[in-house]
Amino acid sequence: MNIAMLGSGFIARFYADALAGQRRRDKLTMVYSRSADRAQIFANDYNVTHHTDNLEEAVNHPDVDVVVIALSNELHLPAVEACAKAGKHVLCTKPLGRSGEEAKRMLQLVEEAGVMGGYLEDLCYTPKFLKSLQTVQSGGLGRILWAKSREAHPGPHSDWFWDKNKSGGGAIVDLGCHCIEIARNFIGKNIKPVEVMCWAATQVHPIDAEDNAIGMVKYANGAIGQFEVSWCFRGGMDLRDEVMGTEGTIWVNNFLRTGFDVFSTGKGGYVAEKAETNKGWLFPVGDEVHELGYNHMFTEMFDCIENGSQPQETFYDGYVVNAIIDAAYKSAKSGIWEPVQLDDWRGDTDTTDKAEAASYDDQYYLIKEEVLPNGEKKIILKDKKTGEVVRRDI
Repeated sequence: MNIAMLGSGFIARFYADALAGQRRRDKLTMVYSRSADRAQIFANDYNVTHHTDNLEEAVNHPDVDVVVIALSNELHLPAVEACAKAGKHVLCTKPLGRSGEEAKRMLQLVEEAGVMGGYLEDLCYTPKFLKSLQTVQSGGLGRILWAKSREAHPGPHSDWFWDKNKSGGGAIVDLGCHCIEIARNFIGKNIKPVEVMCWAATQVHPIDAEDNAIGMVKYANGAIGQFEVSWCFRGGMDLRDEVMGTEGTIWVNNFLRTGFDVFSTGKGGYVAEKAETNKGWLFPVGDEVHELGYNHMFTEMFDCIENGSQPQETFYDGYVVNAIIDAAYKSAKSGIWEPVQLDDWRGDTDTTDKAEAASYDDQYYLIKEEVLPNGEKKIILKDKKTGEVVRRDI
């Protein structure tokens, strides 16, 4: 499959490394950049046949089958409009839009054009995430009660991220989009997000947007998704997920401390994304492209285009994430729980809280059972009729 890359910066190069690596059969044939010089440099670096500073030319080139958007946030909508008009499948980096309204328009465009809209949410394709999701979906953790995701680092690499008008916000829209979708997958995409409580602040940087935030997303079944994001964390990039269910728990450290530690006096070069130093004890990542999910993500996206099926992450998912982010920003201002406004909900309509007590026998609910240090076993029970809580030795 022949690919046009829209963008020539940081994320475009990560994508290109995945697309061009390990004898990939899909080929980069076109690159667009607003800078003709940068387009040419990118084309030379990745052996791309065509390069241009004209977006329409890139999208409409006859050699292009699918378009990858790796542009700043304010350019996503016009790029999707061009792809839909040209009838080209389009894969867009996160977040899909700067708002739920923008994301919904992009979703409408690809569906009306009959092309696939793939949402490039790479952290939902990391090897650890995919294994964790398989465990959850197989019932290994029981009913999911709480899913937490954290992303924190010293701040973005490009100037436009720090401009609220171009990006749509700060750390929430930049990093929270990852965390929200990770939790959504674990809780279940068919479960409706209903309301959000969020704290956000600008604690360090001279910007109009937030550089720190914590939020909770309540789902219709009673589950909670939690996100922690920061552009002020010192020491590299911290990517961690936790999932708690009635039958088990998952803890995942994706990036900062993965069992690969190196000490250096500082004579080396690049260590890892967002690493702040190349001196002292360092925490490199063996294969960033793979560990960050790019390989699995693009493999699935292109397989789905060929098979006429939908990928794990679609433009609809991007729309839901943007709607949750909208509610988070409202909550950060109001200080109260704010409803998630979803004009187009395609999941379950049942809004019943699924919390239910485990039955021990006809008379009692089971609260807890455990083994004490002396080997004694006990259970804590609650009488179904009287509500009395009792202890029993077993």
